[in-house]
Amino acid sequence: MKIAAIIPVKTFSNAKTRLDLSQQQKEDLCKIMLEEILHTISISPQIEKTIIVTKEKKAIEVGEKFNAVIIVDQEEESVNSAVALADKYLLENNFDASIVFPQDIPHIKTQDIDFMLNYKAPPNFAIVVPSRRFDGTNALVRMPVDLMETHYDEDSYKIHMSTAKEHTLNVALIFVNRIMLDVDNNEDLEFLLGQNEKPQITEKIKKILESK
Repeated sequence: MKIAAIIPVKTFSNAKTRLDLSQQQKEDLCKIMLEEILHTISISPQIEKTIIVTKEKKAIEVGEKFNAVIIVDQEEESVNSAVALADKYLLENNFDASIVFPQDIPHIKTQDIDFMLNYKAPPNFAIVVPSRRFDGTNALVRMPVDLMETHYDEDSYKIHMSTAKEHTLNVALIFVNRIMLDVDNNEDLEFLLGQNEKPQITEKIKKILESK
C-alpha cells in the first residue's frame, strides 16, 4: 500500500498570529516544527512520500532537505485547497492512501503513525485524530486518496467524522496524545514545553523564545 503524508504549510510570516512572539520568533518556530515533523515522517516505514504544499521559500528548502515533493501553492487560499492540490498529485501517481498532518505537531513519533494506521481497513477507510482542544483535525487518513474532500475549519474533526461516514463504514476516531499536541497560542506552547517527549526539540524551541 502506497501511503503519502500531506503537509500544507502557510507562509511563515502569516502563520501563528495568536502567539505572543516577535515576527522572527514565529518564523523560526514554524521552521523548527516543520523540520521535526519532516524528520519523523522521513524515518517512518509506513509512509512512502511526503508532499508539502506551500509558497514559503524556507519551507521549500526544508522540504527539499528531506526529499519531499514540493507543490507550490501561489494562491494560498486555504488548507482545503492546498490538500486538493496534493490529492491531484497523489491520484496521478497511484498512491493508495494519504495522511494530512499540520506542521505544528513537533512531538509526533513514528510509533504514533504506526498506532494510528493499525486501524486501517482497506479498501476504503478514514481515520481522524483531533486536536487537544477537540476543535481541529491533527491527522486525517483517507483511502482512497479522494475518499472525501477536507473541511478544515472550526470543529473540523466533527465535520471530517460525519463526512467520512457518508462515504465509508470504516471510520475511526483515534486519540494519539503526541499528535494531538499542536501549537496555536501561548497556552499550547507552554503545554508542549511542559511535556518530556522530545528534550532536543524542547531545547530548540526554548532558545527561540529566549532570542530577541
